[in-house]
Amino acid sequence: MTTYDVAKVRTRFPALEEGAAHFDGPGGSQVPDAVADAVAATLRSAVANRGSRTAAERRADEIVIAARTAMADLLAGTPAGIVFGRSMTQLTYDLARALAKEWGPGDEVVVTRLDHDANIRPWVHAAEARGATVRWADFDRESGELHVEAVAGLLGDRTRLVAVTGASNLLGTRPDVPAIAERVHAAGALLFVDGVHLTPHSLVDVGALGADFFACSPYKFLGPHLGVLAADPGLLERVHPDKLLPATDAVPERFELGTLPYELLAGTTAAVDFLAGLVPGDGSRRERLVRSMDALERHEQAMLERLDGGLARIPGVRRYGSPGRGRTPTALFSVEGVDSAEICEFLAARGVNAPAGSFYALECSRWLGLGDAGAVRAGIAPYTDESDVDRLLKALDELTS
Repeated sequence: MTTYDVAKVRTRFPALEEGAAHFDGPGGSQVPDAVADAVAATLRSAVANRGSRTAAERRADEIVIAARTAMADLLAGTPAGIVFGRSMTQLTYDLARALAKEWGPGDEVVVTRLDHDANIRPWVHAAEARGATVRWADFDRESGELHVEAVAGLLGDRTRLVAVTGASNLLGTRPDVPAIAERVHAAGALLFVDGVHLTPHSLVDVGALGADFFACSPYKFLGPHLGVLAADPGLLERVHPDKLLPATDAVPERFELGTLPYELLAGTTAAVDFLAGLVPGDGSRRERLVRSMDALERHEQAMLERLDGGLARIPGVRRYGSPGRGRTPTALFSVEGVDSAEICEFLAARGVNAPAGSFYALECSRWLGLGDAGAVRAGIAPYTDESDVDRLLKALDELTS
């Protein structure tokens, strides 16, 4: 068992020098120096459209290949199945429109109320455009759990696709995706997994999850702002997105509209390398990721237990979901008699960044009875330490006393 040195990790994040305790990672993590350096170095270098004739062309090509390889290592995928886009939302909308070309009246898609709207609305809009039916899977309000049968019970011989989250960005709930995948595939449907909130906190193996499509966002795991879609290249070959006539029809490039942001791809590679090096050791990058993500997960769960225990002791604090049930290190809470926006402002004034809202998990927030306003979300990140957690709890004690 490898020790996780959070103090050493924190020295690599220049943003922490401002002194805030950051619990806003689920909305976008802080960035280590290596990622910022990789982005800046690319912007300072000669880069052109991808090619092989000039040094600038070759550099662009190498950056793209390196980023595809890095993401394949992180997700246990294949570089030829890695697609880059402006965001997970954009990639999901693009894929939904492409897949829906083969849908029609009588076909069905399944979405869940646990999901971020980026894994709901693209499928709803695509289904509506083709006259297909949308079916909704509900989660248990008390536990925050999405049970396998809640999805499986909606499947039929006209189900074309099921969209489910790998982990709720609001509650941290982690559905049993492999079990859901088994039922989805038995029905002859495709499974799209939103891995945006899962990928920063747990080692991902897309094949083991059973995901046909898996999307995530590097800026949630210490990287720059863009989105990633992972799938089997053979499956991508069967999907025909709209594209410009002179643009290549090769996979995965035919899904990437326009010139890729080379500096952000370089930053993504650096982020994966940083994750792989969170704890010392030799081996391939995937082997180092396995070791480092295991240590990171144990660290983050320890911080979550400290946070959960503290929240449980503060009068008037209500926690949503079920603490200690294998969720990602995310706590959603409110304080009796205090508006969540006021809580956020109170914490911010004390150097604690824990935002309030529904965080685009609108259906989830409404299903919980929180409406569109949501509640306060505190997310643990690789740089979170005990002093951060204690500062948040101390501020809440002050608020409720």
